[in-house]
Amino acid sequence: MGTIWGYCRISRKTQSIERQIRNISKEYPSAIIRQEAFTGTKIDRPEWSRLCKSVKSGDTIVFDSVSRMSRNAEEGIKAYFELFDRDINLVFLNEHYIDTDIYKNNIKDRIELTGTDEDEIFKGINNYFRKLAKRQIRVAFDQAEKEVLDLHERTKGGIETARLKGKQIGQPKGTKLTTKKSKEMKEIILKSSKDFNGNLSDIDMMKLTKLARNTFYKYKKELKTQAATVSESA
Repeated sequence: MGTIWGYCRISRKTQSIERQIRNISKEYPSAIIRQEAFTGTKIDRPEWSRLCKSVKSGDTIVFDSVSRMSRNAEEGIKAYFELFDRDINLVFLNEHYIDTDIYKNNIKDRIELTGTDEDEIFKGINNYFRKLAKRQIRVAFDQAEKEVLDLHERTKGGIETARLKGKQIGQPKGTKLTTKKSKEMKEIILKSSKDFNGNLSDIDMMKLTKLARNTFYKYKKELKTQAATVSESA
């Protein structure tokens, strides 16, 4: 038995990925989880691309739903059959009817050939079963794509309705978004960084806050700008 992988994806970093991880881990406790925040309308996602390159014949990839694999029907179907042809097992917890094991069973010859003239008829029947199974897979990916298109339309409609009612859409021009996390991190930087009231170096601060390098320096720059503004107005 090959390695079991769990692939989890959210479209934005502000979303929670925990439910997907929990669902996969419940069914497959040994699954190695790969996760990322990336739109599902494109198949060339960094973590997904790395996973596709590393999986081997006999491995299994588990998804919470087909929409986590792809919300683009054509690219999703293409990826499905490329992996299927490499003998990679695909499992969709919310759509088990298109698991590769089900597909394999559906495309098996339903009628054994007899070596007679009737074989041509039997081949046609068997080919029909293959096309029917493939159609089920397409329906699942088409539904995932439809859901994201419907979401976009509802979002556009909601924004337009709010605009017509005179409501503010998004942040006012010239303002910066302040989150609870950014506020907390800035307080830690002010207290502990040697550039402010502490004695820790930038490297030590990044270890302490677990912030990415770019984010840390962004926060530090904003704090210095605020300090300079206060000093000028004093």
